Amino acid sequence: MTTQCPRCHSTAVITKDLARKVGALIGTVGGAAQGVTGAMAGAEVGAVIGVVAGPAGVAAGGMAGAILGGLAGAATGCIAGAKLGEVIDERVLNNYACLDCELQFSDRHSV
Repeated sequence: MTTQCPRCHSTAVITKDLARKVGALIGTVGGAAQGVTGAMAGAEVGAVIGVVAGPAGVAAGGMAGAILGGLAGAATGCIAGAKLGEVIDERVLNNYACLDCELQFSDRHSV
């Protein structure tokens, strides 16, 4: 179903998705911070696995484990933040904007 502007009935309507974007950003930063904890565990695991390759393997394995832990935390936080923001966009904010008359409205007011 196409969303129409309740004022001018135009179908030239976009979603702003502001809360989703902000939620994804905050989730990414928070997830990366949380991922630092996971990174330390990942670095330990990587170092243990790297023992097979000697001292250089320990360092490389530890670094790779730390990077993967941080990335995993950031990705998880981004997804969670975006989903929360999406709910806020849908239920709280005027997420739609008409490109013709510039009215901002929520889906519950669309025709």
